[in-house]
Amino acid sequence: MSPFRSQRLAFSGLLLSTLLALGCEPPPVVATSDRQQNTQSARIEGSVVVQGPARGNAVVFLYDVEHPPPPQGTGHPVAFAVVTQEELFGSEFGTSTTGPFTAPFVFPLVRPGRYLLRGFIDTDQCHTGVKPCHGPDFIPWYNVTAEPNLGDVAGASVDLATLAPRIIEVGVDEIGTPIPVMGVTVSFSDMATVKADRPVFEVTGPSTIEPTGGIKLLKLHARPIVQGAVNLSTPMFLVRFVDENHDGVPDDANGDGAPDLWPRVVVRKLADGGSGITDENDLDNNGVLDAEGVDYAHASGPMDGAPDLVVLAAGIVPDALPPGLYDSNGRPNTDAVLPLSELTVAVRPLALDARNPSAPAPLTKMPSGRYAVIVLQSTGQAWRVPNELSPSLAAGLGLPAIDGQGFSLQVP
Repeated sequence: MSPFRSQRLAFSGLLLSTLLALGCEPPPVVATSDRQQNTQSARIEGSVVVQGPARGNAVVFLYDVEHPPPPQGTGHPVAFAVVTQEELFGSEFGTSTTGPFTAPFVFPLVRPGRYLLRGFIDTDQCHTGVKPCHGPDFIPWYNVTAEPNLGDVAGASVDLATLAPRIIEVGVDEIGTPIPVMGVTVSFSDMATVKADRPVFEVTGPSTIEPTGGIKLLKLHARPIVQGAVNLSTPMFLVRFVDENHDGVPDDANGDGAPDLWPRVVVRKLADGGSGITDENDLDNNGVLDAEGVDYAHASGPMDGAPDLVVLAAGIVPDALPPGLYDSNGRPNTDAVLPLSELTVAVRPLALDARNPSAPAPLTKMPSGRYAVIVLQSTGQAWRVPNELSPSLAAGLGLPAIDGQGFSLQVP
């Protein structure tokens, strides 16, 4: 027998004896040091309940309670789930019966924390006849197709006693294992039907604002887009007084002596480079400032070491609005809503750090670069330019190229 064969037999015998010694005992498993792989999670599950004739997929969004969606905040969903219309309505899809209809949903990988659940029925326009037949038009991957539109039905998980949004808390047990949350209901009713398309617009006016050039006036024009994946045939601006505490008196959050108005107009600095539509210091596009980023000197002192949310002072010009927000005695009517196809917006040569939105801090100068123009309605619907329909981006994304959707304001 060759020495090599003897070595192989000896090794085989050693391996066999080792396996016999181990028997059925599994080898020890040690937790990985990779924190991403070693993260424990739970789940949130429950049912969507729909009351009414609306038909379509139910889309449920999961939000961090500290970063709620517009109009309360600027947060983006942590995750979303889609319940198909086949699961939800079954054989009743082609009818106008009002239900209630119910189907399960689940978010399977949820870390400990506090959450909100919102959603909408992405109505099949071919069934409802609300606007030209287009079918469901929710596509989550693009800003221009990721929100509800005219005829969709909003929903949420609410506290049945107060009708306030329910906070879903995923806690942990005594050894730190996340605890699943079961039996959550997300309700949809035709009383919450969305009354308008998103405020799609294009901008006319100066595209540059100089630090010493004075106030610039921009005209925002409602711009229908029905092309490709985008079905926004009747956009409008819903102008009304801001009355967050519902006391019948318009708010004046900035203390300038003028009533605040919806929609809010935000002129926000864009990141340099990249796609050209990403906000500075929010490179992951989650609506939350990055932990690290660009910092600018404040008028009240030097840089504070935290990434800034840079905006230019901007707002609707009230004198350019038609009558309708005041009653016959000249008193503000907080219930009045003016649907308009055009807004005049004033942009001042003043940059602010809006990291704390309740107390924006002036900067020493306007940072140079490109700025996006964002319109946020009281309904939570929003539109911004530039966006993915910009002619320089659309073709690569499989979206229609629309003139005017690449506009940005430039600070030299």
